[in-house]
Amino acid sequence: MGLRDLVYRVYEHRLETKLSKDSVPRHVGVIIDGNRRWARAMGMRDVASGHRKGADKISELLTWCHETGVEVVTVWMLSNDNLNRPREELEPLLRIIEDVTQELVDAGWRISPVGALDLLPDRTANVLKNAKEVTSHRPGLIVNVAVGYGGRREIADAVRSLLQEHASKGASIEDLVEVLDVEHIAEHLYTRGQPDPDLLIRTSGEQRLSGFMLWQSAHSEFYFHEAYWPDFRRVDFLRALRDYAARHRRYGS
Repeated sequence: MGLRDLVYRVYEHRLETKLSKDSVPRHVGVIIDGNRRWARAMGMRDVASGHRKGADKISELLTWCHETGVEVVTVWMLSNDNLNRPREELEPLLRIIEDVTQELVDAGWRISPVGALDLLPDRTANVLKNAKEVTSHRPGLIVNVAVGYGGRREIADAVRSLLQEHASKGASIEDLVEVLDVEHIAEHLYTRGQPDPDLLIRTSGEQRLSGFMLWQSAHSEFYFHEAYWPDFRRVDFLRALRDYAARHRRYGS
């Protein structure tokens, strides 16, 4: 171990010992941004190499979350807008997503797909559905794998599902208008039954949500980090938790 690694290890330990279990977020959402730019910065012509490196980092993230007491992690791997990318870029990315999903299943995590699976190719959708089915009984950390995800689409799907539910009971639109509140919509989101994210992290220096968890993030704290996702380290994650713990959360203002 080099001197620099030793210094970081000591610093990590110091950060971790100062974290109170009461201040750790229950739900952390992560926008894993910067894979392609990382690959180009490393001189790689094939951007899929960046996506593969970024996929490997996800397992590390889940271990960090488990170690610190996080209960739910949502990892945004692919937006619904990304499905319009050129075929030669999209297909390798989908294969990587399928591979990493299976790796997470094999590692013992509980997987919950988050997104419009009907927009995905059958092969990818089936991998995600199977991951949910075979891991649904597992205790501990819940891993939301956001693929084909978009915040506006999620809200539209929730409203559509709500209307269908009430129509199946013979209720009219007028009946629904009389009772509709925010909780009715929340019950039909992809993340229904889960706590809203307390902390949202985005890497690569971009300081925007790009439609990530639009409904659920109303009271979330945001943490933006300059590093490309493949370079995001455990010490960076602990700094995000420290920053979150130091904030005075104000709901509704």
